[in-house]
Amino acid sequence: MKIITGLAKGMNLETLEGEATRPTSQRVKEAIFSMIQFDIEGACVLDLFAGSGQMGLEALSRGAKKATFCDSSREAIEIVMKNARKSKLFDKCRISTCTYEQMIKGISGKEQYDIIFIDPPYKMCCVDDVLEKLCNGNVIAKNAFVICESGEEDIFKGNELLKEKFVVQKQTRYSVSYVTVLRPKEA
Repeated sequence: MKIITGLAKGMNLETLEGEATRPTSQRVKEAIFSMIQFDIEGACVLDLFAGSGQMGLEALSRGAKKATFCDSSREAIEIVMKNARKSKLFDKCRISTCTYEQMIKGISGKEQYDIIFIDPPYKMCCVDDVLEKLCNGNVIAKNAFVICESGEEDIFKGNELLKEKFVVQKQTRYSVSYVTVLRPKEA
């Protein structure tokens, strides 16, 4: 797994051993970043369920201003810290070992993000809950991209009120993964 382009282009990133995390494939990462490439410069990024930190670090490498990383696994956070230092992007990072609920509660009403990556373990089936909490906490910036990677096609789980808060810009299936790019609807 490598950083594709930017300041840390070609940097090999470490990942956790075993089945605890499922890193986003290079193909999927390339597709995501080609969709948002003109909106990364100066962006504030939130990488929930960070794993190795590859999505947030890729955004920083491409010119994002800062990135906040969150994962409930202490081992994953240690890998994110190693990768951030190795890529020389550490000074633009805030890295926390906590659940997504704790992270969102802590930043609610205080911070907004331009790019949000949501990629939980598929067995958690929680993308709808994450989106609900992000909306309720006023964490999503006006023209943000919310990029969800899930094992489920319907990330809203039939919740029409939640679905009404977003425009589905694109949804693509890659093997067992659905990548859904959302934009918040104007109030």
